[in-house]
Amino acid sequence: MAGVSELRLGSIDTLVPRVVPHPGATLLSLVADSLGGRDHGVHPRVRRLVRAAVPQGAADVLRPLFAPGFSVIPDCLTPTATMSREESVHHLEQLDAVSTDILLGEIETEFGGDVPAQWRPVVRRPKAWKNAYARLMRSVWNEVAPMWRAAGRLIGRETERVGAATVGGSLDCALADLSPRFRLRGTVLRLPDQQGETFELGGRRLILVPVVSGGGASLFSFDRSDAVWIGYPVPGLGGLWGSDAPRDRSSDALGLLLGETRAAVLHALSGPLSSGEIAARLRYAPATVTYHCTRLEAAGLVERLRCGQHVLVRRTARGEELMDVLGGTGRAWEGVSRGAGRR
Repeated sequence: MAGVSELRLGSIDTLVPRVVPHPGATLLSLVADSLGGRDHGVHPRVRRLVRAAVPQGAADVLRPLFAPGFSVIPDCLTPTATMSREESVHHLEQLDAVSTDILLGEIETEFGGDVPAQWRPVVRRPKAWKNAYARLMRSVWNEVAPMWRAAGRLIGRETERVGAATVGGSLDCALADLSPRFRLRGTVLRLPDQQGETFELGGRRLILVPVVSGGGASLFSFDRSDAVWIGYPVPGLGGLWGSDAPRDRSSDALGLLLGETRAAVLHALSGPLSSGEIAARLRYAPATVTYHCTRLEAAGLVERLRCGQHVLVRRTARGEELMDVLGGTGRAWEGVSRGAGRR
């Protein structure tokens, strides 16, 4: 299907997804947005940081990977070639170690004898190009590594959220809320892709990869025989940036506008929650939470989402914008990889 790839999940109730904090997915998304012209919603401040980090000639190096109309990157060039939990240095060393034979072989496998124009300079000088690419990726990572480390708490919270949804029978709700760019229709997950195809999960492991880049992050690989993985924005990205004002001042401002209780509810909704979960997290009476959620819904700041037997509450776009301005925990960053890498 043009513009969309579909992953047929089968019975969602039987899925046990694994959340993998993979720095390579974040690196690829940041490069795709900041240097490759693929909008992943990266915050302008981060975009400037990435662009300042790369050597001269970065656009020429990256042109094969992000040419208009193409979404495929050979596996050996993605820092997501393996879905393991190793530190970033491991994935960067893998890029350094790629041989020209492997690179040329994967280009041949992907394109056959009709190599696209943007890849021909790589075929002519594979070693020089690969070394320049590896240096570029390492330069970017050296700049953004502190941001990745700072997001550890968000990734931990997301791991807990997916785990709770799996155990609690609401995994469909969690999958439906992965990204504003994804759509879950029954048991079919639809993702943006310039070269859309249909894939079957078919008993393979589903790996979810929270990405620390922007609210439009979208990366996936469905071609492996043992697993598929999907990269999506980690919830709460805006909290890494917020405003330059101290956090307590922004919280006070939100409380002055909405009242302390409603501000606390809006803060708690870093991801979709049931009213009972909000009550437990804030130690409020369920009736209190229901009342204030109703008022927030009337103001257009939250909405209710029914998933099977569950009703979840989540922030609306207006609620996220208000959090970005006053709460410091919205999604201020909102705005890659399939098979051989789609981004």
